[in-house]
Amino acid sequence: MAVKPPSLEDLARLSDSFGMRLSREQLQQFKQILDPMVATYDRLDQLKEPELAVKYPDRRNWKPTDKENPLGAWYWMCDIKGAPDGLLKGKTVAIKDNVCVAGVPLMCGTRLLEGFVPKVDATIVTRILDAGGRILGKSVCESLCFSGNSHTAECGIARNPHDLSRSPGGSSTGSGALVAAGYVDVAIGADQAGSIRIPCAWSGIYGLKPTYGLVPYTGIGPMELTIDHTGPMARSARDTALLLEAIAGPDGLDPRQRAGLPGQKYSAALTGDIKGLRLGIVKEGFGRTEPVRSQKDVDDAVREAAHALARHGAQVKEISVPMHPDGFHIWSGIAGEIVGFMIESGGAGKFWKGYYPTEMIETFSRAVAAHGEYLSDSAKTFSLMGRYVREQYHGRYYAKAQNLSRALLAAYNEALKECDILVMPTVPIKAAKIPPKNCTLAESVNCAIEAIPNTCPFNAVGLPALNVPCAMSEGLPVGMMFVGRMGEDATLLRAADVFQRKVFDTPTPQHKAA
Repeated sequence: MAVKPPSLEDLARLSDSFGMRLSREQLQQFKQILDPMVATYDRLDQLKEPELAVKYPDRRNWKPTDKENPLGAWYWMCDIKGAPDGLLKGKTVAIKDNVCVAGVPLMCGTRLLEGFVPKVDATIVTRILDAGGRILGKSVCESLCFSGNSHTAECGIARNPHDLSRSPGGSSTGSGALVAAGYVDVAIGADQAGSIRIPCAWSGIYGLKPTYGLVPYTGIGPMELTIDHTGPMARSARDTALLLEAIAGPDGLDPRQRAGLPGQKYSAALTGDIKGLRLGIVKEGFGRTEPVRSQKDVDDAVREAAHALARHGAQVKEISVPMHPDGFHIWSGIAGEIVGFMIESGGAGKFWKGYYPTEMIETFSRAVAAHGEYLSDSAKTFSLMGRYVREQYHGRYYAKAQNLSRALLAAYNEALKECDILVMPTVPIKAAKIPPKNCTLAESVNCAIEAIPNTCPFNAVGLPALNVPCAMSEGLPVGMMFVGRMGEDATLLRAADVFQRKVFDTPTPQHKAA
């Protein structure tokens, strides 16, 4: 495309936005300087940019029928076969619909991206196929991933297979439901506040928010570079470990991976032995009062589950991390910038080296500029508050929250000196009812964020956190969260594997009617 030089009116508007107060004569002088500079952008259009590889181009895809999609958990279906052998040979996979799969539509739950079809595969998609996985489709995710419930995706509502009137948890909504119901073996989720762990807790499966930067986020629709995580979801700790093993490790294209953490043979770490492993039950993770009040049966089930591991060699005691409740507020200070980050930079941010999804950035930015009304209620809430605080306080609170996240990490690390795993409820409540279409604005926003008080602090600090199904109460799953030291994802999986094999395994849901 030819880049059009700015008009005098464009320059007047832009200079006013910077407070430059340029005269008409000055604007004309700047226009004379700027007009020839557009040739640079014309030349950039002529150059071909490097793209991510598409190694397995045979990929039939289609919109699912109602019969194929009884839980409303598929956004789009496909059949992409990978290598004939590998870690994931024989495993079927669902990919959250904020992850690029070449030739398969990506909507990210919002009309803003409806009709967008990526031309590239995310790094983790290539790795899954290289490992022999078979991708069956894109799972529903909440609108721009801004909800822990399942009421915001504009491609339709996904339902919990344990109770169709309830949410499977968000924002990796469809991934949780599809794995729990057995439609796929494993799935990919993405997690900025709990979006892997919440659907795993409410759907009764395993799900790991890996150590920050362990798994490349390349080719995935981001929210904010410092809290983005992507990871595995499965019905067993072993399959969770296998999927992590397939996708972990640096790809050289994601700035989140500056630490260069290597992947490991996570499945080999599942030895069945947890003798001497120290579990610390974090008392501040129980009895939560904001943004939701904890349910007693959830608290009791998690405590009982943690103590059950003592019968298999673990050492279990209660510990205190007084700063843990402030993790919600620290995360909120960071998250206040999320929508601004997404809107003003097309979701990818700036000033980092790596792969930029050019077409997604442009498509999203143009759509938001034309139709900001399509943002979900929760996205609108964060965008309004974030813009207000940024304009009034000039970045103070984002900066302070990021600085406080280091103090929060230090508090968790101090606790992890006296134990190997921190334990608390993943979500303080069991699966919530799906709110009705005519719910109030306040109800819509509240149910989008009520599930995150225990999960979101670990996005702010980057420690690995794993949901472990630990009980059923009133016919609904209860999730226990294991949190470990940076890079010690294998320790969490080892303990979860023992728990699943020797203490509790979630029963298969029967798609209970609403």
